[in-house]
Amino acid sequence: MAPGTTKLLFLGILALAASSSTPAAATTLTLHNLCPYPVWPFITPNTGFPSISDNTGRLDGGGRGLVSFRFPPSFWAGRVVARTGCSSGASRCETGVSPPATVVQLAVHAEGQDLAAYSVSLVDGFNVPAVVSPQAVGGGQCPALGCAADLNAGCPREQRVAGRGGAGVVACRGPAVYFKELCPLTRTTPADVEPVPQRCFGPGELKIVFCQSAMVNAAAAGDGGEAGGIRTVVADN
Repeated sequence: MAPGTTKLLFLGILALAASSSTPAAATTLTLHNLCPYPVWPFITPNTGFPSISDNTGRLDGGGRGLVSFRFPPSFWAGRVVARTGCSSGASRCETGVSPPATVVQLAVHAEGQDLAAYSVSLVDGFNVPAVVSPQAVGGGQCPALGCAADLNAGCPREQRVAGRGGAGVVACRGPAVYFKELCPLTRTTPADVEPVPQRCFGPGELKIVFCQSAMVNAAAAGDGGEAGGIRTVVADN
C-alpha cells in the first residue's frame, strides 16, 4: 500500500470520527466473488491492528463464494487483496501475493460511531476487478468505489504478467493513465483521490465484490450514467 494513500485514508476516517457521535453497530466486512474463477482473499491489518481472518479460505467463482467478517469494536485499518491461481492451501499463488495487484483499502471506526473510509488502489497494479459497496447505509455520502472492468484484457503488452506456462494475462502493471481512464473511481498514484465525495456514516456492512459486472456500462441500462462507470449510492443525511 502506498504511504500517501494510507495517510489519506487515516485522515479521512479521523475527520469523520471528529464530526459525528451517532451510535451504531460495528461494521461487517463481506466478500463476494462473481468472477468465473476462484479467488483466495488476503486480509492484512495495518501495523498495530488485529487480524480478522486466517487467510486460508477460498471463494468459489460465479457468485458461490461469499464470506463475512466482523471488524473489532474499535478503530481498524487494513487492506484486502484477491489472490488467484493458488495451490497447496494458498501457499503458492499466481497473483495477489506481491504487486501487481488490486488493493482494497479500508479504515473503520466502529466504537460507538460506525464510520468508514475506503478506496480501491491500483498504485501497485491490477489483477482482479474489485468494487467496495456500502450496504444498509446509515447516512452521509457512501458511493460505491473501485474498478469493475477487466484491465488485464487491454493491458499494454509490455505491462502484462502472464500466467503459468505463459497462458493468459493474469495481472497488469500499468500505466496509471490506462488505469485511470477505464477505472476513474480508483487511486492510481500515491497522491490520487476519487472524483466523488465520501463521507460515510453507519454503513453497517462494507461489501467487496470481485468482478461486479452489473456496475459496468450503466448507460446501457438506460439510467443516464456514463459507460464504464460505477453506480454510486448516496445516503440521506
